[in-house]
Amino acid sequence: MFDPRKDALCVERVAALLPNLADYVSRWAAQRPAAPALIEYDTGETVSWKRFNTSVDAFAAKLLSVGIRKGDVVASSLPLLKEHVFLMFACHRIGAIMAPLDLRLKAGEIQYCMDKMRPKAWFFLGKTPVADFRPLVSEVLGRTPSLTVKVQFQKEADPTLIVPGATWVQDWVRGIKWTFIKSKLTGAVARARAQVGTDDPTLIIFTTGSTGSPKPALLSHRNILVQNVGLATAWEMNPSSRMMVNLPPSHVGCVTEQLDTTIFMGATAVILHVFDPVKSLDAIQKHRVTMLGQIPALFNLEWKLPDYGSYDLSSLEFAIYGGQQVSRPFLEKMKAMAPRIGTGLGLTETAGFCTYTDVNADVDDLVKGIGRDMPAFPISVREPMGPDGAAGALKTPGEVGEICFSGPQVFLGYLGDEENTRKTISTDGVVYTGDLGWYDDDGLHFAGRSKMVIKPKGYQVFPADIENHIAKALDPRVNAAACVGAEHEVFTEAIMVFVEPAPGQEVTAAEVHAVCKEIAAYSRPSHVEIVRPGEMPLNRVAKTDYMTLKARAKEIVARLRSEGAWDV
Repeated sequence: MFDPRKDALCVERVAALLPNLADYVSRWAAQRPAAPALIEYDTGETVSWKRFNTSVDAFAAKLLSVGIRKGDVVASSLPLLKEHVFLMFACHRIGAIMAPLDLRLKAGEIQYCMDKMRPKAWFFLGKTPVADFRPLVSEVLGRTPSLTVKVQFQKEADPTLIVPGATWVQDWVRGIKWTFIKSKLTGAVARARAQVGTDDPTLIIFTTGSTGSPKPALLSHRNILVQNVGLATAWEMNPSSRMMVNLPPSHVGCVTEQLDTTIFMGATAVILHVFDPVKSLDAIQKHRVTMLGQIPALFNLEWKLPDYGSYDLSSLEFAIYGGQQVSRPFLEKMKAMAPRIGTGLGLTETAGFCTYTDVNADVDDLVKGIGRDMPAFPISVREPMGPDGAAGALKTPGEVGEICFSGPQVFLGYLGDEENTRKTISTDGVVYTGDLGWYDDDGLHFAGRSKMVIKPKGYQVFPADIENHIAKALDPRVNAAACVGAEHEVFTEAIMVFVEPAPGQEVTAAEVHAVCKEIAAYSRPSHVEIVRPGEMPLNRVAKTDYMTLKARAKEIVARLRSEGAWDV
């Protein structure tokens, strides 16, 4: 880090870590039982540390009573409800593996995740004012035989709304008080907790890597807790801090970085069920939030509100952005929003942040680089991994190479995917991020991505997934489809797809947009460009020339902006 005293504090805190994420709920319940642990903005409820700990124990007892054991996967398709948080930490406590899935996934995408994980339990939404998830749920339930616990979160007490084969959440929790008391008398939860080690898996977050297919990254308690040390120390979180958590729980930015670090420090998490720019700003002023972390697209949505200037954001002390590089004007807007701002490199495979800018960095500092590492998880810039799987040779300082890390934040691997795990973690324990850059006294600097990932709204999207979907959906009328990222003032990066019809065929942009409604919203193209048959640019080895397409996309964006049809 930029302060040697913080390096020393990191070493001290890592050495003193408790072994289990849920142990910190117990710690603060014992030391500060009445202090606020969670504030649920959407309901206005405040959850004390004592209530938090009791709820975690109750959920843990209930999970054990229905047959969930150490190593079982518990999937969820839920917003960031307080009950979702209780469920997460109940899993941590008894050794189950929590797997929060993105609410915007379609049936086929959820099924892909289920087939990878083979979960024993699934907690999901039913019919809501925003969407009816029941058809999707019914389809997945019928194709996932591993599920023995199927719980539907449904507000209304109407049995006709419950998917066949599922249990209404109110029925599921009925009698939970007695189950909790019984577990206290028998010691069931305590015995389960005693069997959980700090290096045991506790969380699955799906990521998109070099192959383009979502991969279930398996994280341990130690992975996450060491990241909590780095974030809390670098950016000076303390028990009086109030962190707003408004990101989806299917991302490390929400769970391991914001929520878990807040709980690790005994601070207060102000949680929003789902992101909303108006609610986010209102939560800051109503609950005197001191810290927030968001992807650039979310900041942009807040700043675009016509009444943005009317919100009282004076409580903010520190604002974090991550997921993408940003412009100087963006940083200047952030600096006007909060007196101190920061960023760093964060990966699913490292349980979140692994570099940190100085807490007092100004705009010029942030333009220079994206922070330094910490002693417990050192960075290295290397040659590509060797054919024998060993880490490549170290580059000289300032020389561009593969950005790597080693130490206790290296994830356990991709669940059931040894091949891709070996491509990411060397035989000597070095994790390859897939990014290129160099490291010097100013910290880490990006030179480019070695993985062809597009990041609309901070999500990771691999072009091949969209291309293959379009080609399959419109087969045999499409000869080729190619996706590139294009700069966008709101989403930071948006998806543009070029589609070449097969000879003698006709395909419209409207048709392409229509078939893309079958994939997650964040994966959908913002613009479809139809190219004439035979005019998809190819490189010298007859592969799609993405560099030419990116240059063409810039020209198209300029035209669309002049027409008011981009950045909206």
